[in-house]
Amino acid sequence: MRAGDVQQVAESTLLPLVVAAASVVTMVMTLALCSLCQWCYRRDSYMELERDDETTEKGGAFPPSNIVTRKTIKFERPPGKAMLRGNVQPNADGHEEESAENGTSLKVHPFSLHNLSASSMPSLSLRLSPSSHDDEGSDSNEEAVSEPGANLGRIQFSMSYNFDTMTLVLHIKRAVELPAKDFSGTSDPFVKICLLPDKKNKMETKVKRRNLNPHWNETFQFEGFPYDKLQHRVLYLQVFDYDRFSRNDPIGEVHLPLCEVDLTESPTFWKDLRPCPNSNDNLGELLVSLCYQPTAQRITIVVMKARHLKAMDITGTSDPYVKIWLVYREKKIEKKKTSCKKRCLNPVFNESFIFDIPMDKMKETSFIISVMDKDTLKKNDVIGKVCLAPRSGPLETKHWKEMISKPRQPVAMWHGLKK
Repeated sequence: MRAGDVQQVAESTLLPLVVAAASVVTMVMTLALCSLCQWCYRRDSYMELERDDETTEKGGAFPPSNIVTRKTIKFERPPGKAMLRGNVQPNADGHEEESAENGTSLKVHPFSLHNLSASSMPSLSLRLSPSSHDDEGSDSNEEAVSEPGANLGRIQFSMSYNFDTMTLVLHIKRAVELPAKDFSGTSDPFVKICLLPDKKNKMETKVKRRNLNPHWNETFQFEGFPYDKLQHRVLYLQVFDYDRFSRNDPIGEVHLPLCEVDLTESPTFWKDLRPCPNSNDNLGELLVSLCYQPTAQRITIVVMKARHLKAMDITGTSDPYVKIWLVYREKKIEKKKTSCKKRCLNPVFNESFIFDIPMDKMKETSFIISVMDKDTLKKNDVIGKVCLAPRSGPLETKHWKEMISKPRQPVAMWHGLKK
């Protein structure tokens, strides 16, 4: 065989090998570059959440036996053995720089839902005096936080008394303008009922799911109560937000001494709900700043400081840090947290977190901000929480709307921590 033929055979054999090797190298480089970019992952996470079935929200449906259907209490029976009876009646681009008064630099934690590159994130600075536990520039916000009984809602009910059977009949009708207790911007209210001073015999309405203006239309009977005995009783109504996985959250309460009621006229009442004692157990307050950049579709959250935090350790202090969850349609997307401040009940954080939020996702996006107590020997304790969203508590919603109405301007407010 001639030398030219040998060379031609060799070239024809090596060519497929070279092409295969080049293809392998190209695939490896493509996979390596793709792993550095998480834009597709963030995009697909939103698309997947949009396809979720509505029945998965809030942990599914309520269990069928979540409320005791107790409608009647008899006076002559001993405590704890009252008869149970009765039925329900029908019925960014501009990267503005944040600044305040003194000279503490701000830690920036950028996060993007589309890509994780921090090269395009602004460098923020916020000045705040660490020694100052009271922000003199936010007096109006502090007043709003300090109003414990604001916007707890009202409840409507009626009463009548049957002198022949000595039965007090209570009809729980409805409530209006209840505050949102859930992170979804709504509540699942129900009412507990008793005649003080007897606290053992209680009755409850059904839970009205995701409703801030619930209609119950339920009737309860207190049988065998002489009229003169009722004059020494106090009707006690307590409205709760039902929570499937933790303790029910009290919304408000009503005390009505029956000696002040003319039961012969079957009166109907509208009563303002009052705050329940120790409902939030003085958990403390958190100062948070929000800044919205509509062109860049970006929200910057600045965790500034906290004050009067509840002591969680036996030493009479806490080791607080702040955790932020980005939530979309009640699904947790991403978590960020501040550094921990050792043995401090009035910590100053001055840490910033940047989130890129698509414009069409804003209405269903919220931030759960939790103040935690770090513990090395057991699970970290939750001191309190704040939910910033378009539909949340009165002050939280006000803060969100003010952020939207004042683009490219940091808006700071104090928020009372909740359980």
